[in-house]
Amino acid sequence: MNPVTHLLIGWTVAEVAGLQRRRDRALVAVAGIVPDLDGFGIVAEKATLAAGWEEPLLWWTDYHHVLCHNLGFALLVTAVAAGLSRRADVAALTLLSFHLHLIGDLVGARGPDGYLWPIRYLLPFSDAWEWSWQGAWALNAPPNIALTIGLLAVAFRGAWARGHSPVELVSRRADAVFVATLRARFGEPPAG
Repeated sequence: MNPVTHLLIGWTVAEVAGLQRRRDRALVAVAGIVPDLDGFGIVAEKATLAAGWEEPLLWWTDYHHVLCHNLGFALLVTAVAAGLSRRADVAALTLLSFHLHLIGDLVGARGPDGYLWPIRYLLPFSDAWEWSWQGAWALNAPPNIALTIGLLAVAFRGAWARGHSPVELVSRRADAVFVATLRARFGEPPAG
């Protein structure tokens, strides 16, 4: 799935749970996208391929869906969230958000060449279990687009009603402007 979709899924988890603190919402939302850190290897891979290296760095090909798409990394992310939030519910929601990322990749991350990025879930504890699903749709398939549009609608509605949006992950000021713009266009939400 698209990283924006993953982030919006994590954000929606935080919103549905009613998390009040910005930090807690951020931890849960970021847990929805953080497994894709192992995708940054594409930068080194593309650069070394373009430069014509005899032995290019195949960090994306070799490590995407390996380093961060597994139980070990899920537990690390959850432990960090628990330490930062000091709340068991935030840690549990972080673990849920992380696993929704993995599920999203199982159902909607077929590559343009038909490749089904497998998930070696038990790493680093075991290499015995590898997940993939033959029915997975392509990254740019209508279900992914529809899901992203739906999640954007939920985020916009939530921003209007609750006064914060995923924009707060980047800037409180920009988030305030975004919310004010929505409320100027659609009116103030009902009290209560």
